[in-house]
Amino acid sequence: MASAALPPRRLIGNAIQSLYNNLAEVGDLAVFAGRVLAGCVRLPYRGTLVPVCYMIGVRSVPVVMVTGTFIGMVLAVQAYGEFAQVGLATQLGVIVNTSVVRELGPVLAATMLAGRVGSAMAAELGTMRVTEQIDALDCLGANPIRYLAVPRFLACVLLIPLLTVVANFMGVIGGAIICTYVYHVDSHFYWRNAAGAITMYDLVTGLIKPMFFGAAIAVLSCNRGFKSDGGAEGVGRAATNAFVTSFIAILALDFFLAMFLTRLYSILYPAAGPKLFGG
Repeated sequence: MASAALPPRRLIGNAIQSLYNNLAEVGDLAVFAGRVLAGCVRLPYRGTLVPVCYMIGVRSVPVVMVTGTFIGMVLAVQAYGEFAQVGLATQLGVIVNTSVVRELGPVLAATMLAGRVGSAMAAELGTMRVTEQIDALDCLGANPIRYLAVPRFLACVLLIPLLTVVANFMGVIGGAIICTYVYHVDSHFYWRNAAGAITMYDLVTGLIKPMFFGAAIAVLSCNRGFKSDGGAEGVGRAATNAFVTSFIAILALDFFLAMFLTRLYSILYPAAGPKLFGG
């Protein structure tokens, strides 16, 4: 009887231990995020912010431009068949532009940056952890969070929205090229119908989301890097975990922000009603 009852007990014990570990990890992440936010009250150490901004911002521009262009082009290709069947090919600019600016541009640009920037940050900080460079900073009297994590956090929060603007612009241009040059949609009516589709509220909300995405990427990636161990294998695991958790966080944040911003729009503009083709 005792041996038969042992596997269920062991299973329950493992489940409880796993739940405890997950809760402890969430708590550790919350403490780390609080320390990063507290470090943002003061200016980062001199010479730490500009190199990080160059790495995150300038070197990510080509990737973001290519990503945004193909987002718009794919949207145009997928939507043309349905719109042309009902004689609304000139309205393609509305669906392409609104889809890029409101959702696909911010989300896919942040996902691409999570793979490029987040993984790089986690690998860099993980290497510094396993080679004891972070411990050396602590011994020298420098705060590792303020020296390493805060500049990366500020760079992500400030620059990822700007990179999203680049992705949105290239997405709009890519969709227009496919519609007007490949499918021969009249360019005058294409741009005329698309002119009123994007409002200032869409532009503002399209920049609010990337700020939260950037904060999530920076906090999760830096936390994984600071907790890296186990040599080269641990560094690779930290980089992989940073991308996976950042990707999940981006999707979850996008859902909750979309719910909140949609509700906010209905409160601010109760008489606006649903829009169709920018009308």
